[in-house]
Amino acid sequence: MFTISLCMIVRDEEGTLARCLTSVRDLVDEMIIVDTGSTDHTKDIARSFGATLYDFAWIDDFSAARNFAFGKATKDYILWLDADDVLEEQDRARFHHLKEQQDFDYDAVSMPYHLTLDAEGKPVQYLRRNRLVRRACRFQWHGAVHEYLAVGGRVLHSEIAVTHRKERAYTDRNLQMYLKRRERQEEFSPRDTYYFANELKDHGRYTEAAEQYELFLDGGKGWIEDQLAACYKLAECYAHLGLSEKRVQSLLRALAYDAPRAELCCRLGGYFSDKEDFQTAIYWYRQATLLEQRQDAMGMTDNAAWTWLPHLQLCYCYDRIGDPKKARIHHEMAKMYNPQHPSVVYNEAYFAARSQAQ
Repeated sequence: MFTISLCMIVRDEEGTLARCLTSVRDLVDEMIIVDTGSTDHTKDIARSFGATLYDFAWIDDFSAARNFAFGKATKDYILWLDADDVLEEQDRARFHHLKEQQDFDYDAVSMPYHLTLDAEGKPVQYLRRNRLVRRACRFQWHGAVHEYLAVGGRVLHSEIAVTHRKERAYTDRNLQMYLKRRERQEEFSPRDTYYFANELKDHGRYTEAAEQYELFLDGGKGWIEDQLAACYKLAECYAHLGLSEKRVQSLLRALAYDAPRAELCCRLGGYFSDKEDFQTAIYWYRQATLLEQRQDAMGMTDNAAWTWLPHLQLCYCYDRIGDPKKARIHHEMAKMYNPQHPSVVYNEAYFAARSQAQ
């Protein structure tokens, strides 16, 4: 059985750290906790779990801190987590099974990262991240903000999920880091440009965000998943700015990078539905229901677009064009996937009232 070092960077995480460490303490062989300036009880909590604690002077560089933590590991593999991450019981069982495998010879293991959950605890948005890596490969982190771990070799795409359970409110920390870098006239990589655009959009600076997304896409470089996401997010910016034609042009631009995905089809359906062109909206929502989801995709996945959302919208569109039979069929499909969603519950009452009226 191979051994594992847990490597984390933390700061003022007294509200979540114990929960995280409790979920993995029996899965790892050592805990390396690098503190970047806590003023609460984070360090005491880390020590109570037997972690080896290091201080790292914060220099506005997440990769530098993570690489420092990786450099302190001594076991066969390194697992990295953030303090507001946890492994749920079924994923802990999967992890135990992974460790029991004979002749385990992978250089990295990717795991789904559940970013948001629905009311029943099922993942809504998720992506894959390389979570467990062979220490001897000396993989490095890159990027001061929104850092990424560059891996190679043999990668196992596992079903062990890490669940993000954020407690603290989002701040403008990352945006300010990018703005300071721009003030210093630092050169931005394509990835920097994309994530800078994301920060601008998330803080309602849509005109500036659109400029950065356009710059990123026009550069023709960067990860294809980021290019696709940039098309979707650029369309959101133009929607907020009331630029309808640029909105749809941004969505159609995604077709240059890959075959249509459910996320794109639903967005195009939404565009035409907003224009009350319901026949065209129906076409795109139907395409979403026909696509087959890739299980090894590393980019962001919106599970709603691959399951209940297009059926919910098809129900609405068919009702608007006067086809209650097809509307009811797609309502039942949406209900099968997500029976407790407020819109599904509303539609159930709507169809019940129509049946009684008839």
